[in-house]
Amino acid sequence: MLTLKPGVLLTETEYGMALLDEKSAEYWTLNPTAALVLRTLLDGHGTERAAELLTVRYEDVDPDTAAEDVHRVVEDLRSAGLVAP
Repeated sequence: MLTLKPGVLLTETEYGMALLDEKSAEYWTLNPTAALVLRTLLDGHGTERAAELLTVRYEDVDPDTAAEDVHRVVEDLRSAGLVAP
């Protein structure tokens, strides 16, 4: 299960999502693909479900590529310090 770090605010936008770290006053924008991954994980689903939803939404994405994309999004969020360890 993935959770946002305390003090990180999230809002959905028409282009994906925006995240704000209140402590550092930095913000990040997520494209629709990354937003789908984050929303799925925050809703309590695993990375496999997030990859599955990517292949449903984007029919030309194969399961291996979707799994790599999910892994990349999670690693980017962790590197930015936006999610709890």
